[in-house]
Amino acid sequence: MNLDFGAEPLFSWYVVLLFISGAAMLILGVINASGLSKGWRVFNVIAGLGFMGYGIYLGFIFQGGTYIVFFKAFILPIMVIVNFFRSLSRRKATPAPQPMAAPQPMGAPVPQPAPAPERTV
Repeated sequence: MNLDFGAEPLFSWYVVLLFISGAAMLILGVINASGLSKGWRVFNVIAGLGFMGYGIYLGFIFQGGTYIVFFKAFILPIMVIVNFFRSLSRRKATPAPQPMAAPQPMGAPVPQPAPAPERTV
């Protein structure tokens, strides 16, 4: 395991945060509670797997040398979480569809609204 917070704290925290942000994106992509489109959910899953995979690679397989720090790995999950809660609140604000009235049989009188009361001056 390559995590050593005493010797390389920046690298170690980067690996941990990559894994956490990847897991968050993966969870938001897998659950269907927010009303996100299928395309956004697929994007979240792919990006989450990529971040988690890179974190696992750096944490367990990486033998030293050069590695790339993706700052998007920290910005993108925040944007995805904001989008998740925005679509969740939009879904709650949309009124539920009302059931349709039962159809009237042919020849049945159509109910008319009551006439407005006359005003006397």
